Amino acid sequence: MASQQQVRQYLASWFQLGKKVVLDNGTEKLLPQPVIRGDRYSPEFEECWQRIMATDTKQSYLEGTEETIAQLLAPEWELILCSRCDLPLAVPTAGLPPTACPCFDLSNWPNLELPRPRQPIDSQATLENIRQRLLQKQPREGEPAEGSQAKDKTKDSKANLLSESREIVNPSIGLDLPLCQCPIA
Repeated sequence: MASQQQVRQYLASWFQLGKKVVLDNGTEKLLPQPVIRGDRYSPEFEECWQRIMATDTKQSYLEGTEETIAQLLAPEWELILCSRCDLPLAVPTAGLPPTACPCFDLSNWPNLELPRPRQPIDSQATLENIRQRLLQKQPREGEPAEGSQAKDKTKDSKANLLSESREIVNPSIGLDLPLCQCPIA
């Protein structure tokens, strides 16, 4: 079962790619823009979420999918990451998975040249974590600054920083979900 927070993240990811949420079996479609403002969801997204939760969630769904918001919040469904596009995908806990990912009708996705959808990031906290890790990796007084051991530490340190910088430039969407085992189309 997906939590409300996971469903919010699911919708936020797809909103960033232009997918709409359909309310009341098609009487209204919503696409908040922008989705993220700074280190939190935008007021437009928050208002959209409130409208979704205020309507009949049994008749509301993400455009291009068949699963309703109510189903996503039920124990029979869970969210995983699609093996094709690495974005959230709703799958039943038992039975057959959906025939397609919500990205199936997006001609420009997946596209590694475009920024990926993301979740709000607290930049100050992220930078502080990097700062703390760097401070912990500084050689202490009296330790050799050179030598094979110091060079290995520097090499490892550079590899870690490179890895961390990639995460900052192209952060993961931030969902802690299992990866789909479907074959990549």
